Amino acid sequence: MAMASRRIAVSEVAGQEIIQEIEEFEGKAISSEQIGFNPTEPKLPDLTGLATVKYPPPEPLSPSIHHQLSVGSINLHSPTSGTGTKSTENKRNNLKKKKKEQKKQKSQNLSMTIDKDVNALEQLKYGFDHFKKEIYEKDVERFEELALEQKPKFMVIACADSRVCPSTVFSFQPGEAFTFRNIASLVPPYCEKKRNSGVGAALEYAVKIIKVENIVVVGHSRCGGIRGLMSIPEDSHNCDDFIEDWVKIGWSAREVVKKEHGTLPIPDQCSYCEKAAVNLSLDNLMTYPFVKEALETNSIKLIGGHYDFVNCDITVWEI
Repeated sequence: MAMASRRIAVSEVAGQEIIQEIEEFEGKAISSEQIGFNPTEPKLPDLTGLATVKYPPPEPLSPSIHHQLSVGSINLHSPTSGTGTKSTENKRNNLKKKKKEQKKQKSQNLSMTIDKDVNALEQLKYGFDHFKKEIYEKDVERFEELALEQKPKFMVIACADSRVCPSTVFSFQPGEAFTFRNIASLVPPYCEKKRNSGVGAALEYAVKIIKVENIVVVGHSRCGGIRGLMSIPEDSHNCDDFIEDWVKIGWSAREVVKKEHGTLPIPDQCSYCEKAAVNLSLDNLMTYPFVKEALETNSIKLIGGHYDFVNCDITVWEI
């Protein structure tokens, strides 16, 4: 069988590139009409009848052309050209493995902060070093701004219980919340004799100096202060104990709970009192002249909240 020869001509018809092939096979030319090519209706030619046509294999590239096809360190005709992809994949896997190991090491390092056997000074130093490396140095600009002034939108009055840190619960960042913590999140009523001046000073600073927009009082589940309040004997009137004297700020909340839910088990009564004490503190906030004035000008909001850390649930409300 005579070897076919091929000539390719490229023309543009109706805005499309058409490849017109004219094949000579056994001395007979195959025209465009024979292969079903119609220049008025551009489409791919039907080459079914040419399935048996054989073409000679391509000649090997000369060394100079072979060199020109090399791109950087990747030779397009090299049988090892696929190693680049494998190398990239290996690098990715190694990177993932490294990150996984770093995450594991970080977790192990952080466990040091709660290790009872670690010296207290070492634990504090490690905690600060971690803060400086993982938080401060990754957001230096924020801390430079905070060095000039603070403009928090929130004042949070929360319990001193170690399980209910408000910055953790509400994901506050440095500079976002002015926080005051005490036993049972209690706010005493305003007193002209400046009794309980610690609470009054914090409130005055938050409202008059840095002008917070929200005061949030947050109680929580299984509060020891509230349980202590609910456990005070009815005939206890004079007490020199700091805790009892303090939690009695919530006495009226206790009385309401005892009246409405006194038949329930103590844990259930405590749960009701945790929320009632928050509402009592919100009422007491409005006895402070500067808070009352801010409310009248709509420059501040009072918000109550209860954090159930047993079930990781929170309820918030506004008055």
